[in-house]
Parts: sequence; structure tokens; C-alpha cells
Amino acid sequence: QVQLVESGGGLVQAGGSLRLSCAASGRTNYAMGWFRRAPGKEREFVAAISRIGTRRNTADSVAGRFTISRDNVANTVYLQMNRVKPEDTAIYYCATGAGVTDLSYGRADYWGQGTQVTVSS
Repeated sequence: QVQLVESGGGLVQAGGSLRLSCAASGRTNYAMGWFRRAPGKEREFVAAISRIGTRRNTADSVAGRFTISRDNVANTVYLQMNRVKPEDTAIYYCATGAGVTDLSYGRADYWGQGTQVTVSS
């Protein structure tokens, strides 16, 4: 089992950058992913990374702007958000999964508490 603690959310202007962090405790040999839920919308997949960080998948809506990475020594997963847009405003969640493909389809095992990202116009 694993516990996930997220940080890094906040208010950022459109075009700016933000980096979200997800610190894991317990077993950390999982694929990891980021999801988001905007007001009035269903939760959507953002990005996922494999156990050792060699495989990644990123949603089309954020491809080229967001990058997922992980530091297995620090047991931390990151979401680097560049050139953010107002439509990126959402609660962002990190999660564990069996693999990148599972996470890409929304199949996750453990979830973080979520962190709010607000992008102003």
C-alpha cells in the first residue's frame, strides 16, 4: 500500500509554469499518474509514468506543455506544467496504477487528496 501527499498547486497566470509534486510513502514500485477534475466535468487522465520512469503517456490536451517525471530516490512524482491555460484549472490528483496503460484508462489503485490549480486569464 502507498500513501500519496500532493503539493505545488496554487494560482498561476496563463502562460506561466507550475510544478506539482506527489510524495509517496510505503510501497513505491508502482506506475504513477496524474488526473484532474475541472468544475462541472468528469475526472480526466493527464499523464502517467512507469515504475522506473522509462515509459510515459500524456493526454492530448496537455501534450507538449505538461511533463510527468519521477525521482525514485525521493519517492516523488512530478507534473511540470508549462504554458498553462485557463482550461487547465482543476483539482489535480496523483495516483498509483499497475502500469501506464492502466492509468491511461483511468484504472488506479491509490489516490492522493488532490491539489487545486487555478489559471487566471
